[in-house]
Amino acid sequence: MGRYAPAVDTAGPGTGKRMETITQFCIDWGYWGLFLSAFIAGSILPFSSEAVMVVLVRMGLDPVGCVAAASLGNALGGMTCYWIGSLGRTEWITRLGVSTRQLARARKFLSGRGALMAFFAFLPTIGEAIAIVLGLMRSNVWITAGSMLAGKTLRYIVVMASFEGVLSLF
Repeated sequence: MGRYAPAVDTAGPGTGKRMETITQFCIDWGYWGLFLSAFIAGSILPFSSEAVMVVLVRMGLDPVGCVAAASLGNALGGMTCYWIGSLGRTEWITRLGVSTRQLARARKFLSGRGALMAFFAFLPTIGEAIAIVLGLMRSNVWITAGSMLAGKTLRYIVVMASFEGVLSLF
């Protein structure tokens, strides 16, 4: 097993090894690897860019640079969800793993609100659905992208501050 990846394979045969390889690649490539891991995590694919960020900071990379790389990558990944929504095919969206229930919850959450709600695209389980529904609604792409970047940046700052706080205890 690699230096940083978990040894448990919970998603099926070979999945843990693939995740370990991808995680190790991202760590080896530093800021660019973090950007890529955050991009993947921001899209509809499951991935833990937070773990990559914490390992890179622990290895000595600048926390501000890590937050910037992760935030930009994650926001661009989130905008792929927006793009998927802008295609307007709900049956495609459900095939990609976003349930009709998640879409309905996101629609209810967004009703009467606009592109600024992309700020909440960092939320687990519903975040991708929020971005997809904003694409379906054809919300302003620039306001959506800016709001999404702000929310995802705040999340990475909180993750980094939590990590730094825990480290200070030891």
